[in-house]
Amino acid sequence: MAIAFNKPLVCPVLIGRTAELAALCLLMDRAKSGQGQVALVSGEAGIGKSRLVAEVKTYAASHDFLLVQGSCFPTDHAIPYAPLLDLLRSFLTGHSSALHASEVEPVAHAFLPLLPDVGRALVDLPPPTLPPLDPEQEKRRRFESLAHFLTSQTETHPVLLVVEDLHWSDDTSLEFLHYLARRCPAHRLLLLLTYRSDEVRPSLRHFLAQLDRERLAQEIPLARLEREEVEAMLRAIFALPHPARLELADPMYTLTEGNPFFVEETLKSLIASGEIFYANGRWERKPLSELHIPRSVQDAVQQRTDQLSESARRVLTLAAVAGRRFDFALLQQLTGYDEQQLLLLMKALMAAQLVVEESAEQFAFRHALTRQAVYADLLVRERKALHRTIADTMEHIYASTLNAHVGDLAYHFFEAGAWEQAVEYGQRAGEQAYRLYAPRVAIEQVTRALDAAQRGSITSPPMLYRLRGQAYQTLGDFEQAHADYKATLQMAQRAGDLHSEWQALMDLGFLWAERDYTQTGAYCQQALALARSMDDPITLAHSLNRLGNWHLNVEQPLEALHYHQEALTLFRQAHDPHGIAETYDLLGMTSFIGGDLVQATTYYQQAVALFQQLDDRQGLASSLLSLGDLGGFYQSETMVPASIGFAESLRFGELALKIAREIGQRSAEAYALLGLGQYLGPHGEYARALEVVQASLALAEQIEHRQWMTFGYWEVGVLYLDLLALHEARQHLEQALTLAQEIGSRHWIRIVTGFLALAYLLQQDLTQAESILNAAFPPDAPSQTIGQRLVWAARADLALARGDPGLALDITDRLIASAANLSEERVIPHLWKLRG
Repeated sequence: MAIAFNKPLVCPVLIGRTAELAALCLLMDRAKSGQGQVALVSGEAGIGKSRLVAEVKTYAASHDFLLVQGSCFPTDHAIPYAPLLDLLRSFLTGHSSALHASEVEPVAHAFLPLLPDVGRALVDLPPPTLPPLDPEQEKRRRFESLAHFLTSQTETHPVLLVVEDLHWSDDTSLEFLHYLARRCPAHRLLLLLTYRSDEVRPSLRHFLAQLDRERLAQEIPLARLEREEVEAMLRAIFALPHPARLELADPMYTLTEGNPFFVEETLKSLIASGEIFYANGRWERKPLSELHIPRSVQDAVQQRTDQLSESARRVLTLAAVAGRRFDFALLQQLTGYDEQQLLLLMKALMAAQLVVEESAEQFAFRHALTRQAVYADLLVRERKALHRTIADTMEHIYASTLNAHVGDLAYHFFEAGAWEQAVEYGQRAGEQAYRLYAPRVAIEQVTRALDAAQRGSITSPPMLYRLRGQAYQTLGDFEQAHADYKATLQMAQRAGDLHSEWQALMDLGFLWAERDYTQTGAYCQQALALARSMDDPITLAHSLNRLGNWHLNVEQPLEALHYHQEALTLFRQAHDPHGIAETYDLLGMTSFIGGDLVQATTYYQQAVALFQQLDDRQGLASSLLSLGDLGGFYQSETMVPASIGFAESLRFGELALKIAREIGQRSAEAYALLGLGQYLGPHGEYARALEVVQASLALAEQIEHRQWMTFGYWEVGVLYLDLLALHEARQHLEQALTLAQEIGSRHWIRIVTGFLALAYLLQQDLTQAESILNAAFPPDAPSQTIGQRLVWAARADLALARGDPGLALDITDRLIASAANLSEERVIPHLWKLRG
């Protein structure tokens, strides 16, 4: 399917500039109240300065500001007063009918020689006879006339005065702007100036230093967009809903490095050339190496390279093949130049604004697209030869530190067509990236290694597919992870590799826990049966833990406890600290769901301590979050609470969220946001709780994590229930129950049922409440797990609603009698209230 892309390729909304826009709007409000302001908006070309200014102008128009605007152009540095003349020409011609002659005459006469067409049209009288002045005095008279004219406008309206692209300004205009900036505080005036921070000429640097010294201005630097902001920009351009899959964000971010103009230009170029296309209901792309460079970028780079010497162009070409960043030592080895010669050539490349110095040892292209444009000019045969030369040279000069360069070596050997080395280094680079919590990099490296294996007719190691599957699972991509794990399983079975087969079964079981507990149970049981035949205690212990966790999620806590305790014994006998930490975490969850929050606290504290010692950030985030949950949350109202305060719970949750984001694990991020909502809601912080839970739900829907979607809908429903928004509560809880039934989680079915029944009771729908409670489990079921206890508590509420206090009291007494850790000091307020 093809789509004609006829609309302009411009992002319809401002992305990633919320704080900057808010700061400028605040300055405008102050200016309107009589406290004049000066603002500087800075950043590289294409970073979005003009786009931000456009939003500021919209805000100004809605707040009765008068707009006065001028711009600088590339040739203006040699034209005195250039942006001021542009400003005057535009303003005077556009507002001539509204201006009184007495206002216009002084400034018109002052600038008459420079604006003869405009000045004579506005002023019929001959200029006043003034004594001749020397050039410096004449300049001061012009400054005074123009400053008076502009500030006088503030008597009727607040004024927004914009001058864009100061990096092209002439020196005299900069002097005037400094003169005006000193007078701003006494008037209803916001002076808004923009400039390119990477093209600051000496006169502009002096002007900025003067503003700094006198504390006249507030600078608002614009940084490149983050990956998530580039994705949001693409979604806005394509008008895609947030849950829809988008495969373009990673390559677009890699190529444009978050420069908004480059995103739009690259997108326009790629769609025009067919390298981005619409197929199977979504936008697809060709491999990154084939992406087309925008003509505007190619032209700019060509103009700069044309000014270079032959030697400098040779160095630039080698650097482009070496990569976005390149070492001085590598270039020296490749070129044979001595240090002084190469330094002179690097200075020439820096002067041409093609490269920048990052350290004494490393340089980088100013932008990834600059490097790509130089690289694109080479023939394929030239590229292959240079990549091989660079790869061989790197192996030689970095022989003692190869691990620091495996990613670059994998890339160069692949581009050189050296398939065996590309597979070897690609696998090493993928493993390294995954260990460093960089799943997207791991996917890129492993995919390239697998491609190299196919091209070189090399048998792919099964572990490559597993590694990529783990990275996909970290990013929440179920389908891709499932495909890689199944490929690993099939390859292992064909090769008779029992350990790899067991690992693939374990991976599939863990993956399916996001969606279908029936599938999880089947894979975990197969893995355990295989492990028992392998005579490997560690493998067996991991299998026991996974199957134990499955039993817990289908509400069989005693069976779960048996499996986890057997696993703990095996890990302790093997002195395996990672296994012990993992088992403590699972025992904590077992105690938690089994209704013993005090014992759960002990297990989680032990897990946290071990994960910290082992620097296992993924495990630490999970245990911290669960430990924080024990401090008091909606599900725990029928159990003796743990002795963890709200502040401590919040600290644990925020740290877990920070770690999840740092390691790029999107499912962990969604879980952490849900945990924060659990802490905030019961303590009355409903607005913040709803915000984080809805963010989590959006993320869970995007990665299609149905367990966290169930959790999210349930939590939103409970928050609305607390707020007595019964219609919204019922709607979300019913959605949560549907999802829980689809994934087959008895734990979630019963938790959701307990709260949904309360929503029905508050709406006086007793029949519906009884129906879902009976469907959750029969009247003679135990009250052991957290979900079972919530259903029984809801049955007590139903009995009260039906006028049967005896039954309600009986249920409540049974819940109290079966509660763990009950004592005179430890009570359960909700059950005491229910009994009363």
